[in-house]
Amino acid sequence: MANVLFIKANGLPAERSVSVKLYEEFLKNYTASNPSDTITELDLFQADLPYYDATMMSGLYKESIGETLTEDEARLAKVANGYLEQFLAADKVVMAFPLWNFSIPAQFLTYLFYLNQAGKTFKYTAEGPVGLVTNKEVVLLNARGGIYSDGPMANWEMSLNYVKNILTHFGITNPQTVVVEGHHAVADQAQDLIAAGVEKAANLANTF
Repeated sequence: MANVLFIKANGLPAERSVSVKLYEEFLKNYTASNPSDTITELDLFQADLPYYDATMMSGLYKESIGETLTEDEARLAKVANGYLEQFLAADKVVMAFPLWNFSIPAQFLTYLFYLNQAGKTFKYTAEGPVGLVTNKEVVLLNARGGIYSDGPMANWEMSLNYVKNILTHFGITNPQTVVVEGHHAVADQAQDLIAAGVEKAANLANTF
């Protein structure tokens, strides 16, 4: 029995969001195929995600070196650590997110900042940082209305690339991906592109 964390990083309803469609399809099929697994859903648009600000940074740093935290530092460090502990406790993680303005939603960025802690998800060495999270299976479900896999906009894609780089930094180097793109750029093919992506998500869910 696996502990599986599903992270939804889009606040739009499924009828307006392809990444949410992928999320819901994957969740439905995974649940049906793995009824004994423990599944936790984390909706980042409904979660308590205070900004990763100077107070939180100070609290996490002081905690790491054993210094006394102020009340506000302790409160914010507890928030970040709570999400980090949940992530580390999961055997499998599914992240669904869109490309918005060439990047990821602010809520998802804040969440990833919480996870990026020296000594917990990575460590510094003389040869550079080394990831500490090496035993976790991850699926990334990404949607972008334009075409970024190749062509003139390839260098502008900073959603999937960013998340994959962060995970590599943590030691997770082989996430599986489902990407739907171009449904706005080639609107006459939108339904076929989305349907193909949803089918791929369903198939991957049944084997993940």
